[in-house]
Amino acid sequence: MIFPTALRTAAGLCETRLMAALQGRAEVPVVQAMRYALRGGKRLRGFLVLESAALFGIAPAQATPAAAAVEALHAYSLVHDDLPCMDDDALRRGQPTVHVKWDEAVAVLAGDALQTLAFELLCDPGLGSGDVRIALVAGLARASGAEGMVLGQALDIAAETAVAPLGLDEITALQVGKTGALIGWSAQAGAVIAGADVAPLRAYATALGLAFQIADDVLDVTGDAGKAGKALQKDAAAGKATFVSLLGLDGARARAKSLIDEACDALAPYGARADLLKEAARFTIARES
Repeated sequence: MIFPTALRTAAGLCETRLMAALQGRAEVPVVQAMRYALRGGKRLRGFLVLESAALFGIAPAQATPAAAAVEALHAYSLVHDDLPCMDDDALRRGQPTVHVKWDEAVAVLAGDALQTLAFELLCDPGLGSGDVRIALVAGLARASGAEGMVLGQALDIAAETAVAPLGLDEITALQVGKTGALIGWSAQAGAVIAGADVAPLRAYATALGLAFQIADDVLDVTGDAGKAGKALQKDAAAGKATFVSLLGLDGARARAKSLIDEACDALAPYGARADLLKEAARFTIARES
């Protein structure tokens, strides 16, 4: 299976599991907004869960609840990031953001509910023993909270009013949390479910997460808003430091490619079984959205 096909397959499995989780819930604006926020997207994080599990012979049916969980968590983060008090965006995945389609209160509550849905999904007994599920829950909590994604977003907001633009080390630390932490959890989830060593996948994910954000910074400068499905060049307009502003366009691209090489090298212990994960890494710097 080539990567685009595998990514679509993973997206379908995540979509089915997420919609099933919302079946039977009261048809109130919050639930409608949750479904809306879960539409579309690449589902790269869900793919990483499923493909990391496949390295250890774990069937998609067993790993899908974890893949759906991280996609629910990611959707919550986007809903909240788009709020006027955060990034103040009106467009996401080519559609009005949740607070624009409904209002801020519905957006906040829908995001809250998507976050808790993620942990509900990780309680699925099919994922494995209680110890496995606790490890997955604890890992996702750390990756998404004040040690990971939330910390990265807080640093990003603080940078908007900083006296001086952030330097390269500070930008890197910010993005390791904001973007890299969820990608890291996703890529290691298969090893956690299998009770295997997470070190090679952790190294892969660390490089991949940073390359993903550098590619985002490049797209913000060179991309097409129609393909991206969101507003571009907002960072430059706000005077915020990015990998492109610090390294230049060619330098940023070169750094991203170097990181992808590192990510692929980290997968050496798995041999040809990791070929799709290598393709996924290369995709992160070739994508248009």
